[in-house]
Amino acid sequence: MSKKTLGIAVVLLVGVLSGMVVQGVVSQPATETPQAAPLDNVEYETGQAYANLYDEVIGSVVSVRVNAASGPAQGSGFVYDFNGHIVTNQHVVRTADEVEVRFSNGDWRRADVIGTDIYTDLAVLEVDEVPNGSEPLPLAEEGYSQGTPVAALGNPLGLEGSITSGIVSGLNRSMRTEDNFVIPDTVQTDAGIDRGNSGGPLVTLDGEVVGVNRARQGASIGFAVSAGLARDVLPELIRNGDAEHPYMGVSTIDVSPTIANANGLGEPRGVLVAQTPDGGPSDGVLRESEEGEYNGINVYVGGDVIVSVDGTSINSHEELSRYLMLRTEPDETIDVTVLRDGERVTEQVTLATRPDPSA
Repeated sequence: MSKKTLGIAVVLLVGVLSGMVVQGVVSQPATETPQAAPLDNVEYETGQAYANLYDEVIGSVVSVRVNAASGPAQGSGFVYDFNGHIVTNQHVVRTADEVEVRFSNGDWRRADVIGTDIYTDLAVLEVDEVPNGSEPLPLAEEGYSQGTPVAALGNPLGLEGSITSGIVSGLNRSMRTEDNFVIPDTVQTDAGIDRGNSGGPLVTLDGEVVGVNRARQGASIGFAVSAGLARDVLPELIRNGDAEHPYMGVSTIDVSPTIANANGLGEPRGVLVAQTPDGGPSDGVLRESEEGEYNGINVYVGGDVIVSVDGTSINSHEELSRYLMLRTEPDETIDVTVLRDGERVTEQVTLATRPDPSA
């Protein structure tokens, strides 16, 4: 199968000292009492870790200034490679007539927008050169999970060179954009993300990017486009100026206990096919649902229930979206296993290219 490939909770380690039992001589427990590390020491060490991180990566973080007919705008970004490419959000530069970036040392550069993708809200800028000390930030491939300490860097509310701390609060989230698209595989964090932070990096204490900061959706709830998604899309934006994404042509709903009962399913698993738009890849291949009623509740009934794609179990809309975005490509044929009339049936769906939203 082809790929379409932060406070912190601190664990205080308490050393437990125990006496050794020497047979035939003496059995005597140790007299030392286990001691927790002083809280002020822990706070100092944690703060120092973030201070070190800041010193390490701030030179790679930029302020993005946009001049447009609709008025000026501002966001953040970070150095992606040694070829002058800078990552930011598509929504930061979408109306740009002129873009300038400012590095942490105060240097300004004029930037060209060379690639944008509305479906992932990613964009790539290009400058002629970057100042010394502005090293590319690596995209994390592994080593982070829920609870991992992270920091969001950028220019919130115009406050340049800011850092906020937190943790990875959740993974594989879906985030709905202002254009009513859903970005799969986003990273949830409690690190502060405000206006102006958009496009900046969300990094581990090792300085690896786990996500591209995008937006906040409530107190202590922020989201970033995942490193995995960025790794897939950014090279394509640099090469082609845009990115193609697979389109399955299906609307789905997670199977809840109510939907499972209404459809005579043994357990609530998989996703129910609600609609298959006319002319789409799944039209005539997968069975869509009809509106029905169960115990006085309006529900969708009668449609196929997708339980796996290419042998990979699917238990939520997020899982389906993530699989399609990261592991498939347009024009690829996938095996979709569904529950239909009490039987497991495997159908083949040939993916199309996701339509241009401006078309």
